[in-house]
Amino acid sequence: MWIVLTLLSAVLLAGYDIAKKSSVNRNAVMPVLFLATLAGGIFFTVLLAVSGRLTPILAISLADQGRVLLKALIVAASWVCVYYAMRGLPISIVAPIRGSAPLWTILGAMVLYREVPTAWQAVGMSAVLTGYVLFSWAGKAEGISFRRHSGILLVVIGTLLGAAAALYDKFLLQRCHMLPNALQLWFSLWLVVLTGSALVVQRARGWTRTPFAWRWTIPVVGILLALADWCYFHALAHPEAPISIVSLIRRSNVVLSFTFGALLFHEGNLKRKSVALAAILAGVAILCQPLPVPAALVTAFHWLCRVSGF
Repeated sequence: MWIVLTLLSAVLLAGYDIAKKSSVNRNAVMPVLFLATLAGGIFFTVLLAVSGRLTPILAISLADQGRVLLKALIVAASWVCVYYAMRGLPISIVAPIRGSAPLWTILGAMVLYREVPTAWQAVGMSAVLTGYVLFSWAGKAEGISFRRHSGILLVVIGTLLGAAAALYDKFLLQRCHMLPNALQLWFSLWLVVLTGSALVVQRARGWTRTPFAWRWTIPVVGILLALADWCYFHALAHPEAPISIVSLIRRSNVVLSFTFGALLFHEGNLKRKSVALAAILAGVAILCQPLPVPAALVTAFHWLCRVSGF
């Protein structure tokens, strides 16, 4: 079931990427980030309250609060970098770079959790790296220098912080044995506090010049992320779920993000980007080969049919 939940998280993340791109495109970043986070936090809190699961997870230890706050700080810093980068870069460039997070997560998992990849997995990692080199060439064809464009540096930093957050998630859920719902609730609340504080400081200091425009995709960003995170946290809480594989499957959302980004935002140079994407997908397929992914897809389909009443 943890594979099914991870696949569902990947699909939801693809929708999140599209809504996020639409929300920050030519728009002030910090208000979007705060309002999306607020919407996601309210949505998740209401879901827990309606289901009767809110009260039992409100009380957590002071030590766990500190751990969750650290996670929120890492993720908030990652989001700020990625949101600012996404405002000035095509989603078909940003999404695949973000998709490289599992590669860094694998390296971290090797060091911290002894999740040693096989020789075949090393081949897959090389294919993923090749894909990102090809994306750098595609970016140059659009006048985007991977060395000089500040957005590239921001999205790389954001991606590395995201990989660090994923490794920390395994520590919280499998080593500290935090409940997934408790982790997500307090993580969401801390994010609202952090992004709200950053927005107040930014406005008080006059650090922004871009006007803010309300878009209905903004709350959709928070809601989709809340749903994706629910699937992800419950998948990772399974004691047999390796963070290296969970992260890889989850970031396969790059396929849908790339496709819909090309269709909705009419981004160019898609032929070269498609070749780069094919290399990344080949690497991901190699890395996931030992897993029963086709069987998991069938299981996910039957599970969705059962839940929906078909």
